[in-house]
Amino acid sequence: MDDLERELRDLSAWLETPAPPDVTARVRAQLAAPVPGRRRWRYYLAAALVALLVAVLPPGRAALADAVAELLRFAGITIATSPAPALPTGTPSPLPAQRPAALHEAQRKVLFPIRIPAKLGPPEQVLVADVDGMGTYRVATLLYRGGALRIDAFDGGLDPVFQKQASGPGVDWVEVNGDFAVWIGGPHALAYVDRAGTVRVETARLAASTLIWQEAGVSYRLEGDLTQLEAIEIANSLN
Repeated sequence: MDDLERELRDLSAWLETPAPPDVTARVRAQLAAPVPGRRRWRYYLAAALVALLVAVLPPGRAALADAVAELLRFAGITIATSPAPALPTGTPSPLPAQRPAALHEAQRKVLFPIRIPAKLGPPEQVLVADVDGMGTYRVATLLYRGGALRIDAFDGGLDPVFQKQASGPGVDWVEVNGDFAVWIGGPHALAYVDRAGTVRVETARLAASTLIWQEAGVSYRLEGDLTQLEAIEIANSLN
């Protein structure tokens, strides 16, 4: 991270965008300012990178946008800077090898602890998906409110697992348990990326407001008809 920090600070010296002056100034200030604590430094670095992404880059800086986008692979999610494609319609296919499982069985089938949010209690249904040759599943999903609210959990070391392209409402950086997280405040396209890194377009669907965060090497997606505050409260209550 020291090398990345140094390179980003060097990059800020020649950063030019046609965006309002306060954007460039804010990015430079956040990259240069000393911030105590590893978590707080990561939070402000992420905010600076997002400011870079939302700036309108001239054609000659397309490569810069691509490079920054590669850095924003947070919690197994790729947030694309290119214009969003047409939103998916129809019924998407389930994730690979997705099936229901009892909570205790699902815990045996994944390599990470399945945590239950105290704000919601036990899930109405549990799903596991994307099994390997050893019978280990890659994704565990907790469903609530008849499936309208879901928490996907997966090994955060797998990069990427989900691929997102946000459209309409912006992408905001927030905090969950003192560390940074991603909030997408409205409908957006969501497709699954399998173990081989291939985007499974047949799974593409329209996702609701979503909170994305990572704890102890496990990545989480909380999706549903929630406000940002409600989503953060649920995320902070994971046991």
